[in-house]
Amino acid sequence: MNIGEASRASGVSAKMIRYYESIGLIASAQRTASGYRVYGHEDVYVLKFISRARDLGFSVAEMAELLALWRDQSRASADVKTIALRHVAELEEKARALQAMSRTLKHLADHCSGDHRPHCPILEDLAAPRNVPARSRRRQPLLAAIG
Repeated sequence: MNIGEASRASGVSAKMIRYYESIGLIASAQRTASGYRVYGHEDVYVLKFISRARDLGFSVAEMAELLALWRDQSRASADVKTIALRHVAELEEKARALQAMSRTLKHLADHCSGDHRPHCPILEDLAAPRNVPARSRRRQPLLAAIG
């Protein structure tokens, strides 16, 4: 099958298939005499594996590790579990960071009057130096803070 058919069968865009091939995540496709890529069912199976790993947020490096383990029939499942649990820890840290951002923005929005006046704690927070705690920041117009 050609790259378009492989894309439809796997759910991975042709552009991403070419990218994965260029970085060595997948093997270079066989080529016809006229230079067109040709993919088999095994290639589609690998692309589906990559697509699922990507859906779960694994990095390209992690996907390469997982693919190598998947292909290694003498692998230890502990190696796979280690990668998965390391990724879980990264996801949980990102979730904590997102929750902290959400709380900060909710707090700032709660303290913004949202009326016709120019005072806005959201903009003040964005314009303030990062090393200054939010409570000790002076209220100042945005242009004065930038200039």
